[in-house]
Amino acid sequence: MATIKEIAKLCNVSVATVSNIINNKPNVSMATRQKVMKTMDELDYTPNYVAKNLKMQATRSIGVIAEDMTVFSIPDIIDGITQHCEEEDYQILLFNLRLFKKFQDSYFYTTDFYGKVHQEIRDLMAKQVEGIIYVTAHEREISCIPKNLSIPAVMAYGYSGDVKVPSVVMDDEEGSYQLTKYLIQQGHRKLGVITGKHDSIHLKARLDGYKRALKEAKIPYNQNLLAKGDWQRESGYDGTDILLKQGATVIFSMNDIMAGGVYDRLDELKMKVGKDISVAGFDGQELSEYYRPALTTVKLPLHEIGYRASEIMQGLLHKEKRDKQEGIHPIKCKLLIRDSVGKME
Repeated sequence: MATIKEIAKLCNVSVATVSNIINNKPNVSMATRQKVMKTMDELDYTPNYVAKNLKMQATRSIGVIAEDMTVFSIPDIIDGITQHCEEEDYQILLFNLRLFKKFQDSYFYTTDFYGKVHQEIRDLMAKQVEGIIYVTAHEREISCIPKNLSIPAVMAYGYSGDVKVPSVVMDDEEGSYQLTKYLIQQGHRKLGVITGKHDSIHLKARLDGYKRALKEAKIPYNQNLLAKGDWQRESGYDGTDILLKQGATVIFSMNDIMAGGVYDRLDELKMKVGKDISVAGFDGQELSEYYRPALTTVKLPLHEIGYRASEIMQGLLHKEKRDKQEGIHPIKCKLLIRDSVGKME
């Protein structure tokens, strides 16, 4: 590969002139600029920006550690991080832990993988990243970021448990409140719910939002209108009969996957979604749009979580007021109104 000195010699100019052209600085004639650029193209010269940034003690790079890129939530979060980093002229160095592929969701309940996280952080720091963004596959409290880390860190889609490591999460409660409020506005008074796993942060927050909307509308909370789910399609199927026996006029599934099971059972019963009974979900996964009829649901702000995590990281790097960056940063969800919810006469 050609060097900057060789380019300068071939063009009969100084090394400083070539450097100014590479860095797009003024005070170089157009003829000289074109000559140097043509020579660089001919020799396939690539500027060593990494070396340049190291010399300036700033690599303009962020390390991103993802728990598992195959989990539906993570790609959009990474895309949000990437978009903001591009806008700020930063690059990301991405590492995929592949935890779900290796252990399914059992790793949610252990700290055994923390050592691997610490090793990857050390490896990224050896590559001179300026900060670390850790992206979880499922919102929960996770304290895998070392307390004595010498560079800024941000947790995306999870709770760090450390005020100095900002946590960017979705506002589950508000999303559930807005959905339940909409269902009530459509005339529903018996709102059945298929919950998620009992120890899930998502379940608690979504149930709180559901209860808040009921209380606001002066509708008594009825424990019998709750069917236990586990985020899987089969539990949506099983919960449907339970809620129908309780007289539910709408079934709110706490995720779109379980809502698919609700559709399966209602189809077997020859009941038309949106007419004989209404169905709503949560997550806003792409599949929800292809249910028939399309599913009313709540879209998770995954891209926005990633984007905001990167914004906060930039604030930490530029030493903006820490109290604006620290703590928990909830991002609002978006209600998607479709044909699966009918209006009660």
